Amino acid sequence: MLLISLLLFFGLHNPWPPSIGLALKNRVVNERLPSVSNASESDRGLTLVFKTDLDATSYTAAKADVNQLRKKLNERHRKGHISLDRVKAEFTTHLVDRIIPHWYGTPWSFEGHTAVPKQGEIACGYFISTTLRDMGINLNRYKLAQKSPIEEARTISCGTVIHSVVQDNTVKAFEEIDQLTQEGLYFIGFDQGHVGYLLKRNNQLSLIHSNYFSPGLVCMEPFKESRVFQSFSKFHIVDISNNKVLIQHWLNNATVLP
Repeated sequence: MLLISLLLFFGLHNPWPPSIGLALKNRVVNERLPSVSNASESDRGLTLVFKTDLDATSYTAAKADVNQLRKKLNERHRKGHISLDRVKAEFTTHLVDRIIPHWYGTPWSFEGHTAVPKQGEIACGYFISTTLRDMGINLNRYKLAQKSPIEEARTISCGTVIHSVVQDNTVKAFEEIDQLTQEGLYFIGFDQGHVGYLLKRNNQLSLIHSNYFSPGLVCMEPFKESRVFQSFSKFHIVDISNNKVLIQHWLNNATVLP
């Protein structure tokens, strides 16, 4: 049993090891989430402690918690008590540390489209669309998952910049992507063949995706060492954490893809 304590306050990121690998079943996570019940000028918040074994019931609770968080953050941001940068940080932390971990170990399949972690199988596109939807992004997970990587990038970008890297040399491709990214979470499309999340924490890049290579599971792995990354020479990258338009859509529950 792996015990991870996440102490999350507004504006504070706790590091998640980039080499978490295959975070499989039956884990317990002791998470401290920031309280947003009091709209104080100082942005202070009490901590709420959640315990979950990452099963279907706890995932439902996690989605409900995120929904309440979005409403509270929207109210506080509207009143000017917190900045949009703080909203971005909270969005990223909750998606990466509270929603996505439930999916680690879920089997991959090309046709997989389960909406419940570890029950059934999930393809790469559905992993992205389902976790974004469950984080509260107002989108049609079926339509998004069925798009090509570049079209999926366009949808998630909400009209903001899409970085394209075309490079046959893996070392140079990594260097270009590393230079393009800052701390936070990104969408990455691999030419016409695959999609995932690209996470930079503590200046380390990790790929979070439903991996079709053996053993064929949702996992987090060092980006540079990923066989998927090494198999492609064209990449489409869209900022999620620092995408002001996307985050505003999330706050306001505006439709990204009907």
